[in-house]
Amino acid sequence: MEKETINNILITAITPYFLEKGFVWFQENLPEILKARKTQTFWQDNTLFLEKDQKTSISEILKKIDEMGYEKVFKITDPGEFSQVGGIIEIFPVNLAFAVRLDFLGNILEAIEKLPVEITDEETSRKILNKKLKSQKVFSDLKGLKPGDYLVHLDHGISRFLGEKQIEEKRYYILEYAANDKLYVPFGLERKLSRYIGFNEPKLSRLGGVLWQKTKQKIKEEAEKFAKELLAVFAQKEISHRPVYSRDEFSQALEENFPFELTIDQKHVLEEIAADLDKTTPADRIVCGDVGFGKTEIALRTAALVAENNRQVALICPTAILASQHFATFRSRLKNLPLNIALLSRLQTADERRKIIAGLKNGEIDIIIGTHSILAKNVEFKNLGLLIIDDEQKFGVKQKEKLRSQNPALDVIYLSATPIPRTLYLALSSLKEISFIQTPPEGRKAVKTFVLPFKREAVKKAIESEISRGGQIYFLHNRVETIAAVKQYLADLKTKARIAILHAKLSDKEIIRTMNEFQQGEVDLLLSTTIIENGLDIARANTLIVDNATRLGLAQAYQLRGRIGRSSRQADAYFFYPKGQLKGLAKKRLAALKQAEELGSGYRIATADLEIRGAGNILGREQSGSVNRIGLNLYCQMLSEAVEKIKAK
Repeated sequence: MEKETINNILITAITPYFLEKGFVWFQENLPEILKARKTQTFWQDNTLFLEKDQKTSISEILKKIDEMGYEKVFKITDPGEFSQVGGIIEIFPVNLAFAVRLDFLGNILEAIEKLPVEITDEETSRKILNKKLKSQKVFSDLKGLKPGDYLVHLDHGISRFLGEKQIEEKRYYILEYAANDKLYVPFGLERKLSRYIGFNEPKLSRLGGVLWQKTKQKIKEEAEKFAKELLAVFAQKEISHRPVYSRDEFSQALEENFPFELTIDQKHVLEEIAADLDKTTPADRIVCGDVGFGKTEIALRTAALVAENNRQVALICPTAILASQHFATFRSRLKNLPLNIALLSRLQTADERRKIIAGLKNGEIDIIIGTHSILAKNVEFKNLGLLIIDDEQKFGVKQKEKLRSQNPALDVIYLSATPIPRTLYLALSSLKEISFIQTPPEGRKAVKTFVLPFKREAVKKAIESEISRGGQIYFLHNRVETIAAVKQYLADLKTKARIAILHAKLSDKEIIRTMNEFQQGEVDLLLSTTIIENGLDIARANTLIVDNATRLGLAQAYQLRGRIGRSSRQADAYFFYPKGQLKGLAKKRLAALKQAEELGSGYRIATADLEIRGAGNILGREQSGSVNRIGLNLYCQMLSEAVEKIKAK
């Protein structure tokens, strides 16, 4: 096949102004554009005109293409991309329907050739490019940038930010790469930069190689595959329909036996969910609210409404303790309603589990509350209508979507105190709705937080202070092997506290008995592992003591602190650390925890935790490796673009 050569070419910057113009406009107005380039700065800065046999430096051309916003890739497939190998540049100009090859011999542009990479739908292509432009700006987020922070450059990979520098009339970000190479990124190209968030300290990329482009290409393909999987599930949701839920006669009974006033935010979220249930398409909503801010009440009232309409409800929790807590709350609040509520977790006997599973299948059970057990293959529902997940970040994406894939018309509500990070939410924003509960219950006080070196006297004083006012204490020691020795240590303090131990290796009966004793006030100090992280809502428990807080993740420490301060009484949290060992990431985590002392800090904590500790398993194990190689922000940007690209086709 004979190559199609071109004598000259106009390449325009990726700007909203140019993306509004059609390909024909650039052809018709080329003489005027070339004339304007001679005198007007805008056209000089935002266009590049090349002619065959033109003498020009390839490095200057690459610099210009970069400044016009083109993304360097391993292999071009879409408008706005370019690649370079030696003296050959391949580029897909946003003002053309096809890509071109620029062949340099030294500093001479020897040939311009048309490539067989084309677009057939100009309008769709322009729409995708506009969304990509907005996506890059949204995911960049360089506020509060400090020297030493890791940044990801779209074209060159992971770097360390060194600072800013003024050179003549331009200001630049200075980025450091492997082998002490430096890159100067001009102000105005921030959309090519994003913060690096991953599992550990990243390895700096090497400037000038192709490894970054290959890595990015592979992960882009993975993100597109993942986007297709997600969209397949949500496409089912869009075409699935269920009857509108009728307004309930149960609501008045629930309002009458609710011992508190709903906050403004709780009322607003209930209205949003009511609007969801008024539609025939199934709901998909994340409810973000700090620990103790009333997410359970939202879940309970929604579950009652769905159950009244003869649809089953499943509430899934990450731990047996939280499931038991919810079960007790639901059973107490719904006791006067004709609803059958059951608990399914490892705390049941094999015979009890068989009966519950049979009850779900034949429709005898209206509301099931449990752990991952609900996702087991042998669990079937007669008429599942609503799935509530608490806490959503403890479950991977595929786990969350399993029941929906079996029941496309399923309504899903996710509850979270430390929600998915902003970037991931934005990536999925076209697929999910989000609600916030940011108003604390009336009379609630912020928990006073103390970060101190471990001292026997300080521990004793904290325990005695709580005991003297008739309260209870959580003492966190996260090592089962040594927890008995710690109990003896606490007994030797002679504080009058009645002490009990709680951890996951105890028998089911012991766990239930200990939980009940603490809830009923027969135990003053609960010496526990992080098994208490979710659940155990005890109003009299207003002191938390952590003997070695350096071993906790930030979101985990925040969740634990939320176990106290559930009443109007002032609560105190003591995060102790071994003397001389508060440094590095542990120091950052506890500093962030102290800074987020006020009520309603959960969302900020989640973000800080991701910046310090990494992305966790939010997307699931398969995606976690990709996140680590390019950073969470760039991965989410790719996922967002993939979602929009597939939807546009």
